[in-house]
Amino acid sequence: MFFDRPESGERAVLVHLNLASEAEREDPREFEELVLSAGGDPVAYVMGQRDVPHSRTFVGKGKLEEIAAEVAALDAEVVMFNHALSPSQERNLERELKCRVLDRTGLILDIFAQRARTHEGKLQVELAQLQHMSTRLVRGWTHLERQKGGIGLRGPGETQLETDRRLLRARIKSITARLEKVQRQRDQGRRSRRRAEMPTVSLVGYTNAGKSTLFNRLTEAEVYAADQLFATLDPTLRRLQLEQVGPVVLADTVGFIAHLPHKLVEAFKATLEETRNADLLLHVIDAASEEREDNIHQVEDVLEEIGASDIPRLQVFNKLDLLEQPARIDRDEAGRPQRVWLSAVTGEGCGLLLEAVAELVGEDMVQEELSLLPDQGGLRAALYRMGAVQSEAYGDDGVAHLHVRLPRSDWNRLMKKGPEPLF
Repeated sequence: MFFDRPESGERAVLVHLNLASEAEREDPREFEELVLSAGGDPVAYVMGQRDVPHSRTFVGKGKLEEIAAEVAALDAEVVMFNHALSPSQERNLERELKCRVLDRTGLILDIFAQRARTHEGKLQVELAQLQHMSTRLVRGWTHLERQKGGIGLRGPGETQLETDRRLLRARIKSITARLEKVQRQRDQGRRSRRRAEMPTVSLVGYTNAGKSTLFNRLTEAEVYAADQLFATLDPTLRRLQLEQVGPVVLADTVGFIAHLPHKLVEAFKATLEETRNADLLLHVIDAASEEREDNIHQVEDVLEEIGASDIPRLQVFNKLDLLEQPARIDRDEAGRPQRVWLSAVTGEGCGLLLEAVAELVGEDMVQEELSLLPDQGGLRAALYRMGAVQSEAYGDDGVAHLHVRLPRSDWNRLMKKGPEPLF
């Protein structure tokens, strides 16, 4: 956008260091999947070990020469690091390697830019990109650090770099204001659902755990689903009818990943609100993944970061078709569902999931047998308007006997109006 750089290509040299200073190391295989998801063609993987990163180039002199040799031999046009690089490290590496250098955050931002479909999603990606770019703006303008001079070139005393920084800040401010408007609209939608007493169930989980496939299976929607990281970026909401409970809103959300860049968490605040305001979280887990436990912990960390750690959740172990296990519901000592094992691809166990969700969402539902006198027609009509009447029969004395099921808040509101029904 602003930088004078060599043309970047798709042939990529990947770099991963095992750092003794890192408490939680990045996964080299996951990084390769990220590169493939971005449309890159990994032609070499340079790996090494260090106690701490080199302050100037992240890697040491010998490893830098090894990377340069791979770039020259394989005619690679981009070098991707499975780490977060500082702006000066990126700048120094590009100068030494004579090609484009991208860190893990930049790669994830690029994938998000490719996946964004809605206006809101594109705004969120652009905001994250501009915030990331603002610290790296200097690299392309080293030839314009002096103020303009000469006939026809004298400006208001502002360097080109200062001009671009000012434009960047203005654009960030504009996008932030538009996203705040989107957030207000989402809040209004959520308030409407709360007034209608419609619970929200949100799918969360590590990227590529199968959330969108499960979403399509449950709602018969046609959300894009693929065996790649971050196939879903824009949130999708659908109404789902649950037996004994009624309608709920099911939300499909962006997948999480280890060490999700903080800039993305901030930029996607409006989208992540769907998760933070849900009544129940379905934590979808790739049951066949070797990193299953690590991925569960990473999702828990992100949920805590966005303020959603206290929301009730149900673990959904997906991809059962890759394991030789039957579909089932695991319950705690009190009999509440804790885990459901299923396959979103084949549909095995999806009925059990709906049963478990209905149990958890329906815990705050009231079921009663009511007897209404003939002069209580207003209460009977109100119950019908709310869709609360499950069955009705009349006695010889004209008393209506109703079996009702409705949210406790609605029940309490009706009982305040009186007259009291005969139980």
